[in-house]
Amino acid sequence: MHVSTSFRFWILVCIVAISGFSQGMLLPLIAIIFEQDGVSSTMNGFHATGIYIGILIASPLMEAPLRKFGYKPMILFGGCIVGVALLLFPLWPHFWFWFALRLLIGIGDQMLHFSTQTWITSFSSAERRGRNIAIYGLFFSLGFAMGPAMSSLVEIDRALPFIVSGVFTFITWGFVFFLRNDFPDHGGVGTASLLGTLHRFKQVGKYAWVAFLPPLCYGFLEASLHGNFPIYALRNGVEASAIAIILPAFSIGAIVFQLPLGILSDKFGRHRILMMVLFVGAICFIGSGLAGTSAIWLFISFFVAGMAVGSTFSLGISYMTDLLPKNLLPAGNIMCGIAFSLGSVSGPTFGGLIIQWFPGGFFYLISTMLLGVCLSLWIFSVMQKNKRFPVPPSH
Repeated sequence: MHVSTSFRFWILVCIVAISGFSQGMLLPLIAIIFEQDGVSSTMNGFHATGIYIGILIASPLMEAPLRKFGYKPMILFGGCIVGVALLLFPLWPHFWFWFALRLLIGIGDQMLHFSTQTWITSFSSAERRGRNIAIYGLFFSLGFAMGPAMSSLVEIDRALPFIVSGVFTFITWGFVFFLRNDFPDHGGVGTASLLGTLHRFKQVGKYAWVAFLPPLCYGFLEASLHGNFPIYALRNGVEASAIAIILPAFSIGAIVFQLPLGILSDKFGRHRILMMVLFVGAICFIGSGLAGTSAIWLFISFFVAGMAVGSTFSLGISYMTDLLPKNLLPAGNIMCGIAFSLGSVSGPTFGGLIIQWFPGGFFYLISTMLLGVCLSLWIFSVMQKNKRFPVPPSH
């Protein structure tokens, strides 16, 4: 069945939205259930890393089947894994069974994200690439922001949130059958195997290493803000009710400015916009550190920081696409996902250590990281201008 590029695009972003919805639901929902059941906060936090561990396990294995089977089967298989896993949660409420299901959801989500990202970046023109990836990121953020609302259904029945989310996943998944299968560019790409993928990782790292720093940065930022800020705030005398208002300000700022930044990056260049937003974000978090216990100033600094650096993941993907030829995009998208996952796993760890040993240094750690990535982008641009950095032969 032939469908327009526009229809295909909107089906793909809806798939991403429902993936964000399931992730956004699972984090608070399982944390609440485990807290009610007396599971320790340490084990509760460990359990939350299950999705990211699943993503890291799956990432190196994604490219070969995508090249062999195409985008559509990968999305269908990934969506099926996520949907079935969600429906299995009520079957046996056991810590390790649920951890295994979280691993499966991480694998399924990685299949969805990798396939949809690569498909969208491959058919998007250079003039609309930033806009399209921004919409992609916006829909994931909207789904992620709506997910926690499902936690309230646990008061009716513990199984209900999982069932509703699973049903939503399969409804959206059904629309993928309307799409015609397509394959990534194979030009000069070599073998579709794990060894071939690792070789392409090396090529991608050589030509576009700088584009993986913004996704890494965003993963670190998002996970440390959600995992560490509440602890930092409570220890510094910020009321729990204020934290519930301050923390969403970052996500709201990201949602509000995601599309405008994508359009601006199409007009003025990804590199320039990334440097600008990273610098603004660093200043905002320095402001957060100076705000003390003022809920109003923390809210403002979080909101403006979200407007600036809340789009670094989607801007990083767009920038990676600018730097690489189409035949290396699948490997590039995998490495963006790996960078994000590494940031997500390391963020709460480093944030926790800083809070333990240097109580006032949490926001300054984030600012230092943002300024470091900004400096790396500047160094990359200087090297490019002086022709001291390799450019792909087909680019």
